[in-house]
Amino acid sequence: MDERRRAPRINEENEVIITVVSAEKNLPKEKIIKNQTRDISMTGARLQTQILLPVDTLLELDFRSKSIHQQINALGKVKWVRVIIEDESYEAGVEFFSNPSDAIRKLGEYISWKRKNDTT
Repeated sequence: MDERRRAPRINEENEVIITVVSAEKNLPKEKIIKNQTRDISMTGARLQTQILLPVDTLLELDFRSKSIHQQINALGKVKWVRVIIEDESYEAGVEFFSNPSDAIRKLGEYISWKRKNDTT
């Protein structure tokens, strides 16, 4: 596993709504629903989606963490993509940037708490 991560990450699935912000050709302009986070940190997330999102695509992510019951809205950029099932399922690594500090701070607190309690 790539250990260049800047922040601890936890495995957690949450439904996420994706809106493509950048003007990429052939990408939907409406909200893309039925996506999941696979893991998450304060600096990014691994998403599973039915749409191939090219590297460097700018996204708006809206999701509610099941565990902290907090709505999180984040802007992010696709850093990598992996095909799971051709034309059906993809994973994308998204790096967050320019996000409201309160939601990200709460997410960080939750991740710290979860990692501490999962090791006991």
